[in-house]
Amino acid sequence: MFYETLGLRLIVDAAPRYVRFEFPDPPGGGEPATLSLHHVCEDWRAPEDWPLVYLEVDDVAACLADTGLTPLAPPELKSYAWEEADVLDPAGNRLRLYKAGMARRFPDWRID
Repeated sequence: MFYETLGLRLIVDAAPRYVRFEFPDPPGGGEPATLSLHHVCEDWRAPEDWPLVYLEVDDVAACLADTGLTPLAPPELKSYAWEEADVLDPAGNRLRLYKAGMARRFPDWRID
């Protein structure tokens, strides 16, 4: 399944009505995040202006190569120091794979 190629583990399988995935364990410990997907009409497609889901990975290019996913455009290093590439899931939802490193929590413009 698409989300398993991104490293998520299927933990609830009530397909086609509902499935839930678990993210890998966080590096510092604690509970992993989960992602739930619910059934929609078969011909439904997400509008282009819908929210964008961000998934942080260790290496954007390696993630794309390892999963065989084709990005909408090549990975790009943004002015805010994040490397990003967008992919579409099977329903047309846009997912942004990104690597922010320290810039995620400690950008140059951080306020303390």
